[in-house]
Amino acid sequence: MVGQLPAPGLVVLLGVTHSDTERTAAALARKIYYLRILAGEQSCAELAAPLLVVSQFTLYADTAKGRRPSWLAAAPGPVAEPLVTAFAEALRELGGTVRTGAFGAHMQVSLVNDGPVTLILEA
Repeated sequence: MVGQLPAPGLVVLLGVTHSDTERTAAALARKIYYLRILAGEQSCAELAAPLLVVSQFTLYADTAKGRRPSWLAAAPGPVAEPLVTAFAEALRELGGTVRTGAFGAHMQVSLVNDGPVTLILEA
């Protein structure tokens, strides 16, 4: 169990695809950490806001055909896990307070979406 993070902060649902690299993970970490989307147009860096990183392969679901999603665009666990770790480490190196769950585990994550903002970011 990860525990409750103090607010404000960000929940980062992180999907990894086949073309992602450690460089991609680091670039995305920088983008998220300095993105000015918290109260008063401030960033996690400015507010020392915590980040909860959750690996989420389902973000790469392809539902174009049939009634079952395809997960082919998602990187397999042995490729994705080190990149999720690299992403979290890149956030920590920037000064972020980061929590993660167990990779590949069934988790129940609750969040409060404080405002109308949900973003899809790609690096």
